[in-house]
This record gives sequence, structure tokens and C-alpha cells, in this order.
Amino acid sequence: MTVKLSRLLEEIRPLEVIGETEKNIVSLQSDSRKVEKEGMFVAVRGVTTDGHKYIPMVASAHVGAIVCEELPAQLEQGITYIRVEDTSEALGRLASAWYGHPSDQLRLVGVTGTNGKTTTATLLYEMAKLEGYKAGLLSTVCNYIQDRAIPTTHTTPDPLTLNALLSEMVEAGCDYAFMEVSSHAAQQRRIAGLKFAGAIFSNLTRDHLDYHGTVENYMNAKKMFFDQLPADAFALVNRDDKAGLYMTQNTKAKVYTYSLRSEADFRCKVLETRLDGTLLELNGREIEVRFTGRFNAYNLTAVYGASLLIGWDPEEVAVNMSRLVPVAGRFQTFRSESGVTAIVDYAHTPDALVNVLDTIRDVVGADGRITTVVGAGGNRDHGKRPLMARESACRSDLLILTSDNPRDEEPESIISEMKEGLTAEELKRTLCITDRREAIRTALRMAEPGSVVLIAGKGHEPYQEVKGVRHHFDDREEVENAFKEL
Repeated sequence: MTVKLSRLLEEIRPLEVIGETEKNIVSLQSDSRKVEKEGMFVAVRGVTTDGHKYIPMVASAHVGAIVCEELPAQLEQGITYIRVEDTSEALGRLASAWYGHPSDQLRLVGVTGTNGKTTTATLLYEMAKLEGYKAGLLSTVCNYIQDRAIPTTHTTPDPLTLNALLSEMVEAGCDYAFMEVSSHAAQQRRIAGLKFAGAIFSNLTRDHLDYHGTVENYMNAKKMFFDQLPADAFALVNRDDKAGLYMTQNTKAKVYTYSLRSEADFRCKVLETRLDGTLLELNGREIEVRFTGRFNAYNLTAVYGASLLIGWDPEEVAVNMSRLVPVAGRFQTFRSESGVTAIVDYAHTPDALVNVLDTIRDVVGADGRITTVVGAGGNRDHGKRPLMARESACRSDLLILTSDNPRDEEPESIISEMKEGLTAEELKRTLCITDRREAIRTALRMAEPGSVVLIAGKGHEPYQEVKGVRHHFDDREEVENAFKEL
């Protein structure tokens, strides 16, 4: 595949171009290790490294063009240098053009927020298929092109991977694509150049402060997604979250709201809740769903609203919502022969733990016994660790602190930081078991018939990352194996 450089330049706004523009470009890369002769290299300033320092090496490979924010001291003959204001933005737009603007040929809907992105995007993907359409999904758990699964490494892929996947969706005949849009992706311009038909905001609580620094920065990163929506798109936001309407202050898109507490375009009431399902009333229509908890009621209200905004028939949407099943590792329920219920959930923020534990308490009542097994990820926001422990302890009868993905940190140090959030009384009903497998087995062995054990933090993840190495570990498998031993 070759593309004329002059055509690619139409997609960006160069501040300066030095060299020939009527040449063919054979590849597009932001990874200096993958550049080809007569290809284009985009020097992106990343979190850990700056692509500009690799320009001399790339130039020696005789690339056709280099896109940069600062020109190198020495310009090589035969290479066209393109100076732009923001290479991250340029890469997104160039990647979209390179793959033929695939998002223009799909109805692309993005979902952002701290919690609920995976569930909402995945359920919309499933809804599209139930409605009889071909669809693609880009999510934390897995990417899908219709029914073909493609493993994922990031919530939102880099621009080249992202547009390549969207292009494959177009080739497969997909009508729709649904994707999670992380705050990192918005700030790093990974979604630049994409055309969205709609955007959904779920909620905003403390997360990723190791990267964004403050909650305000984190919120504004998500707001960037809505700021860039076109006028013919819809913006569907959670009215019950204080950041909801803030997201749409500067958007050109048409704004809609959803709510469980106040007047909104899409209104939901929880009529009845159980561990295996909920009866909802959505805009006056009763729908029985296989999901539990108010947090899932919010996710499903967003799905309902987006489905109608997309243009699907309300009657069919109501029927198909009752056919949806929970996403892997999101409030996934297991029950032993002795009557113990284990719930595996991805909750890894203080707010997510509150949502899940309050849901369990609503179902089991004041006399029901709840055990929570939870850890915190290494090399991430230290400030949320004691908060996670505190929220878990005050909503559980027994708390077991354990490892999550310790990454480069010592698990015992992470657990010590979590314990700082506990009172002396809460510490008396807290166990610290570093080995996650043993922590899960201990919780299930100690559980009484009719009680609930929440295993939080990893959800769908089939690994545990220790010192840079991912070892196979799946909370769901551990639960099933422990139940066989009881």
C-alpha cells in the first residue's frame, strides 16, 4: 500500500514543510523500531520516552518523511520534514487517513467515565447483534470484529491499531462500532481523526491520579472527548453525576440525559432487585434484566437511551434488553452447593467498591454476612489505597486484604498502605493474606451458607502481574476450584 504524501498532508495543519511532497509513502509508524525505507515516522512525545530522540536513527533508515514538533539540527537529503504543533494529534489524523477513514463508514459510539465503560460498550455491541446488525467492539476485556475475538492490551488502543481494527470492521461489513474511550486516550489524542456518531458519559470518581495528577485534570481529559464531537452526534450523559453536564458545556453535539433520581430524557426506576436480576422501569416501560444493582441500572439506562438515539425500535430494544447477560468479571455470580455466593467484580476504585457492596447489602439485608477480598494495583495511585480499604471495611463483616497486580511494588507494602485507612475496630475484623489464591480460599472456607463473598479488583483479568511478569491467575477459576474443595 502506498499513499501520496501530499494527500496525507491534507489531513493535518503543518507549521512548516521542508522537502518534496509529491512522493509515495509506503508505511506509517510512530515506533522507530518498525520504520521502513520510504515510510513516514511520527515523533510522538510519550509518557516514558520522546520519539524526537529517535529521529537521527530513523533518518539513517532512509524514511520518506518525518513528522515532528521540533526540527532536528541536521536535515538529511531525500527526507521530507513536517513540523506540526502536536504530533499526537497528527498521528491520530494520519492514521485515520492511512486506513481510509474507517470511522466515517461506521456508526461509532464511544463510552467514557470512571466506572461502567466496559459494561455499557459491551452491552451496546450485544444489542446491535440482537437487533440484527453486524458490529465491532473495542474494550478493556476484548476487542471483537463481529464474533471474532482479538486480545486487547489497552482500554483504548494506539491510533494505528485503533484505525486498523476499525478498518477490519468495515471490511467485515459492520454497521456499528462501540468503544471505551479512556481519559488517557482522550488526552493523548489517540481518538483524533475519528468521527463519532455518539458519546456516553457514565460517572466520574477518583482514578488514574498517578497519571493526571488531580481530579480536575482527570475530568477535563474526559471532557475533551465531548468537546470534539461533531454537531450531528449525540452526547448522552448521567444527570445524577455532578460532572455529567460539565462534560457537555462546550460540545457541538445534541445533549441528552439519563437518570435514576431526577427528570431526564431517559428515566429509570428500580422496582425490584435480587442477586440474579432486577426489575426496571425505563421511561414507563417495565423490563426484567439479568443484572443486579443501581450501578448496573445506570449502565442499562445508558444502553437503553443510546439504543433509541441510534434509532432502534423501542419495542425491540425492550425485548432485547431482557436477553442481555452480564459482562465477564462484572458482578459475575457463583454459588456453591452449600449455599455460599461468590461475586467476582472488577471494582478497583473506592466508588466502585461502594456501588458493589451497597448492592450486595441491599439484597442480603442487615443480617446477611458479607466478606470482601480486595487488594490494590502496584505502580498506581497510592492515595486511593486507604480509601478502598475503608469503604470495604465499613460495608463488610470480614475484610481480607491481599495482592492485586503488585507490578514492581512489594505486595506487603501495598497492603500496609491500605490498612492505614482502617480504624482499630475495623482492623479486628481484617485479615491480611498476601497470596491472592489463599485469600480467596480462606474467604470461601470461612463463609457460612447464605453469605456472600465479594472478590474485587481483577474481574475478567486472567493474570497477575508481578515484577514485570504476567502469571496466569483468574479469580473466577479460583472460586470454582475452591468450591470443588469445600
